[in-house]
Amino acid sequence: MAVLPLALGDHRAMEGIARQAVSIFGKADLLIINGGISQRSLIIDTHMEVYQQLIQVNYIGTVALTKALLPYFVLRKSGHFVTVTSLMGKFGTPWRSGYCAAKHALHGFFDVLRMEHEKDGVCVTMVCPGFVNTGAAKNALTADGSTKGSNDRKTANGMEHDRFARKMIAAIEKREI
Repeated sequence: MAVLPLALGDHRAMEGIARQAVSIFGKADLLIINGGISQRSLIIDTHMEVYQQLIQVNYIGTVALTKALLPYFVLRKSGHFVTVTSLMGKFGTPWRSGYCAAKHALHGFFDVLRMEHEKDGVCVTMVCPGFVNTGAAKNALTADGSTKGSNDRKTANGMEHDRFARKMIAAIEKREI
C-alpha cells in the first residue's frame, strides 16, 4: 500500500499532493481528513500566534486539501469528502476558543461545499465526535504555543479510537451528512 504523507499546516503543498495521489492511485474516491491540533488555554492568555497556528492547520490546511481534490471529484462526477471535526464545531467550550473557532469554520465551509457540489456527485460527511481517547490533549497547544504534555480526564475517558473508527466507517457507508 502506498503512503502519501502531508502536513496540514503547509497549504501550498496540497495541489501537488492531490496530483500525486491521483497519479499513484489512478483516481480518488474518498478523502477522510482527520488531522489537526487541539488547544488548552484561556482566551486572555492565548498568544495570537497560537490562534494563527490553529486556524492554519485545522481550517486552512483542510480547506486547501479539499479544494485541491475537488476538481478531480467534479470531473469524475463522484467523490466523498469526510471531515472529522468535533462536537466543539457545533458549540464552544472553555479553554478551547481557537480550536472551537476553527471547527466552527469547517462546518460552514463543508455545509456550503455540500450545497454547491451535490449536483456534481460530490458527497460530504461531517463526523462530530465528542471525546475520543487519543493523544490530542497531550499535544494540545497552551497559551504560549507549547504542548500541554499530559492527557486530561475527559479525553482519557473518551470513546476508544477503534470504536470511533467503526462508527465513522458506518457513517461513511451510509453517506450520512
